[in-house]
Amino acid sequence: MNYQRSQLLEQELYEPVDDLTSLWRFSVSRLPSWSGTWGTLPEIGPLRAHRFGHDHHDEESVSDVEADVLAAVRQRARDVHEVLSHDNDVFAVEFAGSTGGGKTMLIERLIERSPDDEQIGVLVGDVSGEDDAVRFRAHGVEVQNINTGKECHLDPTLVSEAIDEFDLGHLDTLYIENVGNMVCPADFPLGANRRVLVVSTTEGVDVVRKHPMLVQTADVVVVNKVDIAEAVGTDVDRLRHDVESIAPETPVFETDARNEHGVDALKTALESERTHDHEHHHHAAE
Repeated sequence: MNYQRSQLLEQELYEPVDDLTSLWRFSVSRLPSWSGTWGTLPEIGPLRAHRFGHDHHDEESVSDVEADVLAAVRQRARDVHEVLSHDNDVFAVEFAGSTGGGKTMLIERLIERSPDDEQIGVLVGDVSGEDDAVRFRAHGVEVQNINTGKECHLDPTLVSEAIDEFDLGHLDTLYIENVGNMVCPADFPLGANRRVLVVSTTEGVDVVRKHPMLVQTADVVVVNKVDIAEAVGTDVDRLRHDVESIAPETPVFETDARNEHGVDALKTALESERTHDHEHHHHAAE
């Protein structure tokens, strides 16, 4: 059991903390507010803390409590990454985004485009139920379902426990579908090689601007349901502009997963990232 320090009403309190989720409740992250036209966004720095095997030196100053929490979360995530990527050569891709944005269908489309000999596992995070897990099992892949109850995100401890149920030595790819939420997952890296953030045109033209922290943790942003963008009054170019303003150089893909438009480009990009990581690990081992 760890004891972490928290300030409340200018009094220093010490309370026991048993896990990362409880520990995180000591810390509140805040972003500066802003106003003005959609061409102006705050500078909040790169936050791709979920991605491992790469250096990220630019970090915002945080309180001692936050630093302890982030360090604990990142260490758990590093352990997961070590097991998946280095020990078993599994390429793990996390999908984050709101409920109903299209994460499940995008993963299904990627599975459908995989070679017959590619061994795929899917780890599904949901507050309750097995709806998404049932859909993935219909594709003949191994699935582990995690119900988080009241928690609005997966964390690396839950992922670590779930991957023990896979035969990692036979897996090539692991897709991790996080709980549908645009806020909570930002501070919880899971140890995946890449994080894909899925936003939907049905979430409104300001969805990116309202969730800059999660956008900045993504390696790839997918704007899904572009086929109905006009009908729901969402300007896809503006979504792209907001991503470029908040997270410069982050690739953006436009998809209509239901009708299979744009999925091939996303698949190709992820395979390129897999090759890059494989070569990186090979050189590092020499």
